Amino acid sequence: MEKNSELNQATVRLIVSACALLYIIILASIETDDAAAYTPIIIYIVTFIIASVFLRLLIQRKPGHFFWRRLFTMLHDYAGIAFAMVLGGEGALPIYAALLWVTLGNGVRFGSRYLALATVIALSVLVLIFWLNPFWRTQPYLFLMLIVTTVVVPAYAHTLLKRTRIASEEAITANQEKSRFLAQASHDLRQPIHSIGLFTACLRDAKLGVEELRLVDNIDRSLHTVSQLFRSILDIYTLDHGKLVPQSDTVHLGELLQDVVKQNTEAARWAGVELRLRASPYWVNVNPGLLTTMVQNLLSNALKYAPGQPVLIGVRRQGTGLAVVIYDKGRGIAAEHLPEVFKEFYRVRHVRDKDVEGLGLGLSIVKRISQLLEVDVHIHSRVGHGTKVAISGLEQATPKILTPKLKTVHSRLNGLRVCLVEDDANVLMATSVLLEKWGCKVQTHSDDQGLASDCDIIIADFDLGTKVSGAECIAVIREQRGWEVPALVITGHEIARIRESLQSLNIAVLAKPVRPPELRAVLLELVKADGPRVQLDVSKIPAS
Repeated sequence: MEKNSELNQATVRLIVSACALLYIIILASIETDDAAAYTPIIIYIVTFIIASVFLRLLIQRKPGHFFWRRLFTMLHDYAGIAFAMVLGGEGALPIYAALLWVTLGNGVRFGSRYLALATVIALSVLVLIFWLNPFWRTQPYLFLMLIVTTVVVPAYAHTLLKRTRIASEEAITANQEKSRFLAQASHDLRQPIHSIGLFTACLRDAKLGVEELRLVDNIDRSLHTVSQLFRSILDIYTLDHGKLVPQSDTVHLGELLQDVVKQNTEAARWAGVELRLRASPYWVNVNPGLLTTMVQNLLSNALKYAPGQPVLIGVRRQGTGLAVVIYDKGRGIAAEHLPEVFKEFYRVRHVRDKDVEGLGLGLSIVKRISQLLEVDVHIHSRVGHGTKVAISGLEQATPKILTPKLKTVHSRLNGLRVCLVEDDANVLMATSVLLEKWGCKVQTHSDDQGLASDCDIIIADFDLGTKVSGAECIAVIREQRGWEVPALVITGHEIARIRESLQSLNIAVLAKPVRPPELRAVLLELVKADGPRVQLDVSKIPAS
């Protein structure tokens, strides 16, 4: 939430005027002979405070940039200072600090324009004080010092503000350049990782010997590690830039956890871990993508640090909410490490664990996503006994009433006609070969030129160059066919933004690099969901 600088200034005004009132009261009590001279000052400051209270209420009720209101508050401040210094004489000299503070405060809060205006008003106030109070006329050099200070200090502040503004603009520009670089690098790095994963899956299905299959398995395992590290870096980047805006949905918690377990079946096999999932009938209101990322990171940690041991995933009731709990029987975490494990790049080191992959970002990502989702993460661990991690505070929801979906002749992928649109030659080849090994009949296109298909399903890369997007290609085919052909977009860009842009078009979205089991699962879901053909109003389809 953006800070209300004017409201903060109003609060500071009340604090400073209260301190000024206290100072004058103390001064009056010390100089008992001249105490009566301070009575008008005390009355004025009390009136000033009352007016300041009403002014603060007005700013609170009607925030915003109003020049005349800001000018009035400046005149209000300087009038109070002038009154105190005219009547207070020598004893009110420390109140000059308030004059300087008000001048600098307006500049720092509202910029150089207001700093210049405040400086002009401050100088006018000093001239007025010099003219009305005999004491100041007997101290011309002291008064000259105040004048010089009132000019020099704001002028220096203006220089600093200008330098700060330039540095801030340069930092923003550099940050934007870094964002553009990371966005492009993200897409370019995802492509080869994505294609290698698909080629590896093709090799796994080929008629290879035991030794060759072992080598393929090692390649796949290394690729999985690279993908995990890559996703962790991108997650941290996205969180740092505040681009994740969680949108809740009603989700079947048991199915979400089952999907995570399926995605980690191979990783669990490599680690020698038996994944045990307790069935859960509960529904929750949560952003499914972010909760999946949290569970995925916690499960990855369990696989890394508890190899060869079973891992249990379950759901427990906690008051009116629910908690996802992951138990492992690994080495555990010592008590002195527990307060630190959510910090970025922090890793608990043990003897002979140098081969454990990772950057120490997983738990940091979990913690930061938990703050976005407004849930809690707790870790309980004992050395030698294992670790329990709980994501608690999940809001239980009323189950969705699901409409039974009509089954079609496509109970499997065998014979499924797929239109594949991809501009990267390696990815196009790898995806095509893999789909054909699954029994699909694939029609390939690298762009929208000559795009025509009698397919049952469309798979398209989102970014197909500068002229057309995958979503536009899907729209072209749907318009040709006259019905809403099931479609999947695979993207190397920020998946949350792509999902939001395609939300109304009924298009599934996957982020590169895509694991082959994940791709197969989504295709099977799209095929199952292919009920009666929905006729399209072609006038509402975006033109390519």
